[in-house]
Amino acid sequence: MQAGAQNVLALTPVDFETSRKMKPSIHPTAIVEPGARLGKGCVIHAGAIVRSGAILGERVAVHPYAVVGGDPQVLKFDPAVATGVKVGDGTIIREYVTVNRSTEKGANTEIGSNCLLMACSHVAHDAIVGDNVVIANAVLLAGHVVVGSNAVLGGGSAYHQFTRVGEGSIVGGLSRITQDIPPFVMAAERDEVAGLNLVGLRRRGVPREAIVEIKEAFRLVYFTPGNIREIAARVLAEGRLKSAQARQFLEFITAGKRGIARVRRAAATAGTDE
Repeated sequence: MQAGAQNVLALTPVDFETSRKMKPSIHPTAIVEPGARLGKGCVIHAGAIVRSGAILGERVAVHPYAVVGGDPQVLKFDPAVATGVKVGDGTIIREYVTVNRSTEKGANTEIGSNCLLMACSHVAHDAIVGDNVVIANAVLLAGHVVVGSNAVLGGGSAYHQFTRVGEGSIVGGLSRITQDIPPFVMAAERDEVAGLNLVGLRRRGVPREAIVEIKEAFRLVYFTPGNIREIAARVLAEGRLKSAQARQFLEFITAGKRGIARVRRAAATAGTDE
């Protein structure tokens, strides 16, 4: 469904009653530029701006004064280059959030489904955010940051460009992240891993056997002397750990170009105990 200059949306021909109920709601003071696309049931609140090239899935809510699809904050960027933002179904974008469009022709900054972007958070150009991610107030994601599904980013935390935050991890408020955060861990302060996010794993229903293997992978990687990437690659090659989650943890560490956040040793044992 495409918004015209007068905020008029063309609905796909489906059952009339369903269309009427699911039609996007756009406040009279909101701006939806021509070329933006809104899915069924979207709500665009007062003063919100959805820029051309933004593609919103179904039931996305954009709260007052948020801007989705603004130009990237890159000095050499040419505003004439056609880029965009994609937002998945059911995502909530709260007040004063900014989500900038990609810098690459034909590419998109991506936000997954069922995410919550709390007030004043910022998602920069070319970032990729997975599904079911919580981004708390005033979080700052720099360009090309990748956040895995089910991650929780604490309020005021900031992320250096090109860093990765693994699936199911949780990062404490006001943290400064300049290195990659592996999946399923708790991190805080300046690139410090404090242990495994066991509560999150259990809440998601990860089998006990898989949790045991994640603990073993964590122990081997962080407490075996040597290069952390080489250790992870060796454990993968040995094939001792069979669960998808443990292998995901190890594969994350072997990939990427930035350093891997290291364990805060005083808390590591407590963080990996059940």
